[in-house]
Amino acid sequence: MNNGPNHKPLAIAGPLGEDVHVGGVSHFLRLAEETGYRTMFLGPAVSLPDFIEAIHAERPELVGVSYRLTPETGESLLRLFVREVQNRRLDSPSYWFAGTPPTAAVAERLDFFDRVFDGTQRSDEVLSMLRGQSREVTEDRYPQTAVERIAWKHPYPILRHHFGQPTVEATVEGVRRIADARVLDVVSLGTDQDAQANFFHPERQEGRRAGAGGVPVRSEEDFVRLYEATRTGNHPLMRVYSGTDDFLRLADMYVRTIHNAWCAIPLFWFNAMDGRGPWPLEESIRLHQEVMAWYARRGIPVEINEPHHWGMRDAPDSVCVASAYLSALNAKRFGVNDYFAQYMFNSPAELSDAMDLAKMLACAELAESLAGDDFRVYRETRTGLLSYPVGAPEARGHLAASIYVQMALRPHIVHVVSHSEASHAASADDIIESCRIASRSIENSVRGGPSMIADPAVIARKDELVDEAMLICAAIRDIADPGADDPLTDPAALARAVDTGILDAPQLGNNRYALGKIRTMPFDGAIHAVNPDTGRPLTEKQRLDLLTLRVPANIH
Repeated sequence: MNNGPNHKPLAIAGPLGEDVHVGGVSHFLRLAEETGYRTMFLGPAVSLPDFIEAIHAERPELVGVSYRLTPETGESLLRLFVREVQNRRLDSPSYWFAGTPPTAAVAERLDFFDRVFDGTQRSDEVLSMLRGQSREVTEDRYPQTAVERIAWKHPYPILRHHFGQPTVEATVEGVRRIADARVLDVVSLGTDQDAQANFFHPERQEGRRAGAGGVPVRSEEDFVRLYEATRTGNHPLMRVYSGTDDFLRLADMYVRTIHNAWCAIPLFWFNAMDGRGPWPLEESIRLHQEVMAWYARRGIPVEINEPHHWGMRDAPDSVCVASAYLSALNAKRFGVNDYFAQYMFNSPAELSDAMDLAKMLACAELAESLAGDDFRVYRETRTGLLSYPVGAPEARGHLAASIYVQMALRPHIVHVVSHSEASHAASADDIIESCRIASRSIENSVRGGPSMIADPAVIARKDELVDEAMLICAAIRDIADPGADDPLTDPAALARAVDTGILDAPQLGNNRYALGKIRTMPFDGAIHAVNPDTGRPLTEKQRLDLLTLRVPANIH
């Protein structure tokens, strides 16, 4: 066996005995090659003597044995195989078995094979095992920072899902079940509203609200218990909402108790404007920027979950794209090195897949225009919260279709939204099933899907949205105070942009912080601002001109 510095481990595999099925073996060896193995295919129907001789002659590090025929016949043959390996003292390789569920059950009973596959495992699971991981379930086996886990799982994205039941006990049990299922990389802890707004203020909490919108955590010990429930299975990371008050106290507790995988905080939301927190708009922007800087100083990634909040309120696509740029710019300005840019598709649900993809490509292009050695941008996609049909079969189909479209962006993170979203808060079983559906769509895409981003209509709309977003940013610069260092990161200028309607959405009507006068409609699958008198689409310049704002004629 060659163990020199340039040595590549050898994997050999084949179907044993009279079995001629080679498809699964070939796929396994392709995955082994992706992880750095040299491979040898032994051919179909490899006789027991030939298999044993190949192991003796080649001295592989990994041996893959397959058998997909009658379990009773397979058991007899596998017992002979194990006896020969032991008699010849060929126990140095790692032995893996794959077959149908009945033959896999036979292999498990032999207590010989290091890994047994019954066809239900995903390709990303197999890849993780091929990357030299031990059989024992340990924390070391699964990277425990988000950026490391993204690199480890490539070319597959890591999966994230919200989870929070009405009691801490039920949530702890659910987290443990999800971790043991090994389908999810990040448990995104959904806490109830009192936990987000009043964790440090028991006098402001109300018993009747407990569990409203998530798990009612009320102590640091609750968070520790929830995190400890992830220390099994594939040891998923955990992250949580940043809250709506006492931001830095919460941040410190999150990092100490659940090792918060990354910060997720908006720029314009979770405050008095949307009713989710006590702070006025301008002050909340300033506080959110402080949270970004706090996490940045500790080397923890930051996600600004901003554009979809505009989309869910029926804002035009151009405003959503502009907010994506503002989010990335603010993250960079406040020292973030690893930025998670979240793109919620299907928001609003009237978007066509083509125009939705164009919108997200525009968001990504502008965010990634800021990237450099000290500002790395990771793409995170998700299905729209408000886009799910109530019917379970239709919702499952929507989940699979939406994620397949999202994969055109080649995301680093897929935030899975359960197919149960329109019906009820996701249970552990809902999450496990939804992640399996998502994983199938992802695997189909990774194997090689059509290039949806090459569609000329998608490219044209993406370019149009980039230009319109820059017009919006120019208009914000134009209303900033003369002494503002950078209008696009200045809380006063950003709040004024909402107040004057530069950033606006129909569902902000009758809001004391926003103009709320914009009207939007879907046209050709895209969401446009419309002239309130004619109902016809407006260009972004026309919309801004109606606000009597001076927009520079040439912003490039």
